[in-house]
Amino acid sequence: MSDATSRSISKARIGRYGIWSVGLRDEDPARRGEIGEAAAELQELGYGTAWLGGSSAPVNALPLLETTDRLIVGTSIQSIWQYDAKASSAGYFEVDALHPGRFLLGLGMSHAKLAEQYNRPFTALVSYLYQLDGAGVPPERRVLAALGPKALMLSTDRALGSIPYLTTVEHTAEAREMMGEEPLLAPELGVVLETDPARARALAREHLAMYLTLPNYTKSFLRIGFTEDDLRDGGSDRLIDALYAWGDDDRIRDMVNSFLAAGADHVALQVVHEGSPNDLPRAAWRKLAGILF
Repeated sequence: MSDATSRSISKARIGRYGIWSVGLRDEDPARRGEIGEAAAELQELGYGTAWLGGSSAPVNALPLLETTDRLIVGTSIQSIWQYDAKASSAGYFEVDALHPGRFLLGLGMSHAKLAEQYNRPFTALVSYLYQLDGAGVPPERRVLAALGPKALMLSTDRALGSIPYLTTVEHTAEAREMMGEEPLLAPELGVVLETDPARARALAREHLAMYLTLPNYTKSFLRIGFTEDDLRDGGSDRLIDALYAWGDDDRIRDMVNSFLAAGADHVALQVVHEGSPNDLPRAAWRKLAGILF
């Protein structure tokens, strides 16, 4: 194994802020140039990492890596049911050979409603990691989409750390306490660049609707103190305001930075907006950079 392949990616290189986007992993060849240009701008704006939303494979990182020289790119998240460990390992080594030390393999257990073969997910994830070990994929080059205590501890022992999705400041604080100081903790946070409360919450509820049908998330919400009432009718204002940053510049900045104050090393920012999730909201990414940097 080469030094470049085994080299860890430091928290400093990952940066305090990143962008999470389904559009960045679009496989349409006609969009490859557009995605590359967007990645180059993200690097120029100061974001440390781009996270490929949806169940992405390592190869989906190439359009972003080819047009940048510092940006870290990670999958967020690759489903262990969609890509087997052999394919993941081969993809990892292919990408790392071309762009050493700049790719993170983000893995997750997905959901029963989205994966027909879903069975004993935690055991399956542990087995998957052993297979990656056997293929030589370094633990420090993979991150886990961990929500519950068992998965969070697994991310400290068998990976660089955790990239939890749809979490709160309180979850971040609890996760940091469980994980200790050293592992990476990089939660995703939805951002709605809208100051009108009714409009902002409506956009957030539209985005949240699918996730409220997935027990992995609803159980997590209940575990961290929300009630069944909070999960009804698209989510209570209390739930929406804990899961999404919205409002004026100061309110958004304070919300994002509250995750860092609670123990996050990095916040992966997902702009929630009108239109297709496959869009690249570059104007919004610029505005966010102006707010945060």
